[in-house]
Amino acid sequence: MAAITLNNVRLRGIVSCVPKATICNLDASEERRPERERLVRNIGIHTRRLCYPWQFFSDLARSAAERLLEAVDWKREEIDALVVVTQSPDYPIPATAIIIQDRMKLPTTTIAFDINLGCSGYPFGIFTLGSMLSSGGIRKALLLVGDRCASIDDPIFSDCGTATALEYDPDAPPMAFDMNSDGSGHRAIILPVGGHREPTQMHHLIARKDENGDLHRDVDLIMDGTAVLNFSTQRIPPALRDLCEYAKVPMTSIDYFVLHQANRMINETIRKKLQLAPEKVPSTLYDFGNTSSASIPLTMSVRLRDALTTRAATVLMSGFGIGLSWGSCIVRMDSVVMPELVEV
Repeated sequence: MAAITLNNVRLRGIVSCVPKATICNLDASEERRPERERLVRNIGIHTRRLCYPWQFFSDLARSAAERLLEAVDWKREEIDALVVVTQSPDYPIPATAIIIQDRMKLPTTTIAFDINLGCSGYPFGIFTLGSMLSSGGIRKALLLVGDRCASIDDPIFSDCGTATALEYDPDAPPMAFDMNSDGSGHRAIILPVGGHREPTQMHHLIARKDENGDLHRDVDLIMDGTAVLNFSTQRIPPALRDLCEYAKVPMTSIDYFVLHQANRMINETIRKKLQLAPEKVPSTLYDFGNTSSASIPLTMSVRLRDALTTRAATVLMSGFGIGLSWGSCIVRMDSVVMPELVEV
C-alpha cells in the first residue's frame, strides 16, 4: 500500500461531456435478442454513448473544460497546469494536452502533459496534479480525463470526456491516497498491435471469428474477463479498508463510494464485500456503460450533482483496471461547482 496525504488542495469543480449519439445494447436481431438481454442483466449496461466519426476525446474534454472555466469563473491566464489522462490521444505524438492548451488559448506558461492510463486514471490524475499544487508553486489547474473507446459491436465501452478544476487552498481538508501498480498483469487488458513492439500490418486489420463466433481483429482490444474480475474483486475491497484505516476515516462516515464503472458483476461484488448500502454506491452503468477513466467524475456529475453542490460530503473514489493498476482517494468536498451534463 502506497499511502500518501496531500494538503492544501481543493477540488473546485467538475464537468462531464458525452456525445449525443446513443446505442442500445438490446438492439439486435430477433435470434440474438435473448443473448443480449442476458448480457444486459449480467453487465448492467443498457445504453452507451458513441462519438460521431468526426468527434474525438479531445473534443469532448475541451467542451467540458470550456464549460468548467465559465462555471468556476477562472480566467485563462490563471491556469498554471493542464494534465490529460487518456489512452485515446489525437496523435501518438505530441501530447494531447499540448494541443488542447493551444486550442483553449491558455498561456504558454501553462504546464501541459499527458498520462497514459485508463480505468484507474482519475485518482492518479488528481494525485499528480495535487502534488504539484500542494506546495503552492502553482495555484489553479485543470485535469481532463476520459477516452473515446466505444464501438457499435462492443457492449461495454462508452465515450466521455471530463474536466476537473483543482486549486491551491491552505484551508482545504487533507486528501488521502492509496496508489498501486502490478505490471505482471499487463496482458489482462491490452492492445497488442500498433506500438513499436508490433507495428500494424495489413494482416492485423483482417477480422476473424473467435471461439464465440464474434469477429475480432488483431488491432482490437483484448481483455481477459476472468483475470479482471478476480483482480478487481480481490484487490479493491481490502485496499479501500486499508485506505480508510490510514486516513483515520471510518467507512461508516464515508458519504459516497464512487467506483470505476467496470460492470455490474464487479461493482456489486465489491459493494457486497464491503457491506455498503446501495444508495452509498452510485452507478451510471445502465445509462452510460464503462467510460474508462471518466467513469468516476461522470458518475459524480450525473448521480451526485445535487448532493455535492449543496452541502459538504466525504467521498471515496476508486479506479482500477488496466496495467494492472488501482488507485483510491478520500476527498472532503464542499459545495463543488458541477454544471449539468454537456452533450455535443
